[in-house]
Amino acid sequence: MKHALSLYSYLLNGMALISGVLLLWLMVAIVVSVVIRNLGLQPSAWFFLSTEYSLFYLTLLGAPWLVRQRGHVHIELLTSVLPRPLLLLVSRLVALLCVAVCLVLAWKGLDLFLMNIARSDYDVRAFFVPKWILTIAFPVSFGLMAVEFSRFLFGPEILHSGEAGIKD
Repeated sequence: MKHALSLYSYLLNGMALISGVLLLWLMVAIVVSVVIRNLGLQPSAWFFLSTEYSLFYLTLLGAPWLVRQRGHVHIELLTSVLPRPLLLLVSRLVALLCVAVCLVLAWKGLDLFLMNIARSDYDVRAFFVPKWILTIAFPVSFGLMAVEFSRFLFGPEILHSGEAGIKD
Protein backbone atom coordinates (compact mmCIF):
# COMPACT_ATOMS: atom_id res chain seq x y z
CA MET A 1 0.00 0.00 0.00
CA LYS A 2 2.87 2.35 0.81
CA HIS A 3 4.28 1.77 -2.68
CA ALA A 4 0.90 2.54 -4.30
CA LEU A 5 0.56 5.77 -2.29
CA SER A 6 4.07 6.75 -3.32
CA LEU A 7 3.25 6.13 -7.00
CA TYR A 8 0.07 8.14 -6.59
CA SER A 9 2.04 11.05 -5.13
CA TYR A 10 4.49 10.85 -8.02
CA LEU A 11 1.54 10.97 -10.42
CA LEU A 12 0.11 14.12 -8.82
CA ASN A 13 3.52 15.77 -8.62
CA GLY A 14 4.24 14.83 -12.24
CA MET A 15 0.96 16.33 -13.38
CA ALA A 16 1.76 19.51 -11.43
CA LEU A 17 5.22 19.61 -13.00
CA ILE A 18 3.71 19.30 -16.48
CA SER A 19 1.38 22.18 -15.56
CA GLY A 20 4.37 24.28 -14.58
CA VAL A 21 6.15 23.48 -17.85
CA LEU A 22 3.00 24.40 -19.79
CA LEU A 23 2.83 27.71 -17.93
CA LEU A 24 6.43 28.38 -18.90
CA TRP A 25 5.61 27.45 -22.52
CA LEU A 26 2.70 29.92 -22.47
CA MET A 27 5.02 32.71 -21.41
CA VAL A 28 7.57 31.88 -24.12
CA ALA A 29 4.95 31.38 -26.86
CA ILE A 30 3.20 34.66 -26.10
CA VAL A 31 6.45 36.62 -26.07
CA VAL A 32 7.62 34.99 -29.32
CA SER A 33 4.23 35.57 -30.93
CA VAL A 34 4.27 39.27 -29.97
CA VAL A 35 7.82 39.69 -31.28
CA ILE A 36 6.89 37.99 -34.56
CA ARG A 37 3.82 40.24 -34.95
CA ASN A 38 5.89 43.36 -34.18
CA LEU A 39 8.27 42.34 -36.95
CA GLY A 40 5.30 42.43 -39.32
CA LEU A 41 5.13 38.68 -39.74
CA GLN A 42 2.38 36.19 -39.00
CA PRO A 43 3.10 33.66 -36.26
CA SER A 44 2.39 30.03 -36.96
CA ALA A 45 -1.11 28.77 -36.24
CA TRP A 46 0.61 26.19 -34.10
CA PHE A 47 1.50 28.92 -31.57
CA PHE A 48 -2.13 29.89 -31.12
CA LEU A 49 -3.37 26.31 -30.93
CA SER A 50 -0.66 25.21 -28.52
CA THR A 51 -1.37 28.10 -26.15
CA GLU A 52 -5.08 27.25 -26.12
CA TYR A 53 -4.38 23.60 -25.35
CA SER A 54 -1.77 24.58 -22.77
CA LEU A 55 -4.26 26.74 -20.86
CA PHE A 56 -6.69 23.85 -20.80
CA TYR A 57 -4.18 21.21 -19.74
CA LEU A 58 -2.31 23.28 -17.17
CA THR A 59 -5.59 23.96 -15.40
CA LEU A 60 -6.80 20.37 -15.36
CA LEU A 61 -3.45 18.68 -14.72
CA GLY A 62 -2.54 21.00 -11.86
CA ALA A 63 -5.93 20.94 -10.12
CA PRO A 64 -5.57 17.62 -8.20
CA TRP A 65 -2.20 18.69 -6.79
CA LEU A 66 -3.68 22.05 -5.89
CA VAL A 67 -6.49 20.37 -3.94
CA ARG A 68 -3.92 18.26 -2.08
CA GLN A 69 -2.06 21.45 -1.11
CA ARG A 70 -5.32 23.19 -0.13
CA GLY A 71 -4.50 25.77 -2.77
CA HIS A 72 -8.01 25.95 -4.17
CA VAL A 73 -10.03 29.11 -3.72
CA HIS A 74 -12.17 29.21 -0.63
CA ILE A 75 -13.29 31.87 1.80
CA GLU A 76 -12.26 31.41 5.43
CA LEU A 77 -14.27 34.35 6.73
CA LEU A 78 -17.20 32.21 7.85
CA THR A 79 -15.21 29.22 9.03
CA SER A 80 -12.91 31.42 11.13
CA VAL A 81 -15.78 32.29 13.48
CA LEU A 82 -17.23 28.78 13.79
CA PRO A 83 -16.66 26.75 16.94
CA ARG A 84 -14.39 23.73 16.33
CA PRO A 85 -17.17 21.05 16.27
CA LEU A 86 -19.24 23.06 13.79
CA LEU A 87 -16.12 23.82 11.72
CA LEU A 88 -15.43 20.09 11.43
CA LEU A 89 -18.99 19.43 10.30
CA VAL A 90 -19.08 22.28 7.77
CA SER A 91 -15.66 21.35 6.38
CA ARG A 92 -16.64 17.70 5.94
CA LEU A 93 -19.92 18.70 4.26
CA VAL A 94 -18.05 20.96 1.85
CA ALA A 95 -15.63 18.11 1.10
CA LEU A 96 -18.58 15.77 0.50
CA LEU A 97 -20.12 18.27 -1.93
CA CYS A 98 -16.77 18.66 -3.70
CA VAL A 99 -16.40 14.87 -4.04
CA ALA A 100 -19.94 14.59 -5.45
CA VAL A 101 -19.38 17.39 -7.99
CA CYS A 102 -15.99 15.99 -9.06
CA LEU A 103 -17.43 12.48 -9.50
CA VAL A 104 -20.28 13.79 -11.66
CA LEU A 105 -17.83 15.80 -13.79
CA ALA A 106 -15.48 12.80 -14.07
CA TRP A 107 -18.37 10.58 -15.14
CA LYS A 108 -19.65 13.09 -17.70
CA GLY A 109 -16.07 13.66 -18.88
CA LEU A 110 -15.61 9.92 -19.36
CA ASP A 111 -18.87 9.82 -21.31
CA LEU A 112 -17.65 12.67 -23.52
CA PHE A 113 -14.24 11.00 -24.00
CA LEU A 114 -15.85 7.70 -25.04
CA MET A 115 -18.23 9.51 -27.38
CA ASN A 116 -15.28 11.33 -29.01
CA ILE A 117 -13.55 8.01 -29.60
CA ALA A 118 -16.69 6.28 -30.90
CA ARG A 119 -17.47 9.13 -33.32
CA SER A 120 -13.83 9.79 -34.26
CA ASP A 121 -14.34 13.49 -33.52
CA TYR A 122 -11.60 15.95 -34.46
CA ASP A 123 -10.85 19.51 -33.42
CA VAL A 124 -10.52 21.04 -36.86
CA ARG A 125 -8.82 24.41 -36.89
CA ALA A 126 -5.16 24.80 -37.77
CA PHE A 127 -4.61 21.06 -37.48
CA PHE A 128 -6.74 17.95 -37.22
CA VAL A 129 -6.47 16.96 -33.55
CA PRO A 130 -8.50 14.05 -32.20
CA LYS A 131 -10.86 15.47 -29.57
CA TRP A 132 -10.22 12.56 -27.20
CA ILE A 133 -6.74 14.02 -26.64
CA LEU A 134 -8.49 16.94 -24.95
CA THR A 135 -11.39 15.19 -23.27
CA ILE A 136 -9.30 12.46 -21.61
CA ALA A 137 -8.19 15.15 -19.16
CA PHE A 138 -11.71 15.51 -17.73
CA PRO A 139 -12.19 12.06 -16.19
CA VAL A 140 -8.56 11.82 -15.09
CA SER A 141 -8.39 15.23 -13.45
CA PHE A 142 -11.82 15.27 -11.86
CA GLY A 143 -11.41 11.66 -10.72
CA LEU A 144 -8.16 12.52 -8.98
CA MET A 145 -9.71 15.64 -7.47
CA ALA A 146 -12.50 13.45 -6.08
CA VAL A 147 -9.83 11.25 -4.46
CA GLU A 148 -8.11 14.30 -2.99
CA PHE A 149 -11.33 15.79 -1.63
CA SER A 150 -12.14 12.34 -0.20
CA ARG A 151 -8.97 12.55 1.85
CA PHE A 152 -10.44 15.63 3.56
CA LEU A 153 -13.80 13.90 3.94
CA PHE A 154 -12.54 10.68 5.52
CA GLY A 155 -9.01 11.52 6.69
CA PRO A 156 -7.76 13.28 9.81
CA GLU A 157 -7.21 16.61 8.01
CA ILE A 158 -9.99 18.99 7.06
CA LEU A 159 -10.29 21.43 4.18
CA HIS A 160 -10.63 24.56 6.28
CA SER A 161 -8.15 25.73 8.88
CA GLY A 162 -10.64 27.92 10.69
CA GLU A 163 -8.28 30.88 10.39
CA ALA A 164 -8.97 33.84 8.16
CA GLY A 165 -5.30 34.66 7.86
CA ILE A 166 -5.69 37.72 10.07
CA LYS A 167 -3.07 38.00 12.77
CA ASP A 168 -3.50 40.04 15.94
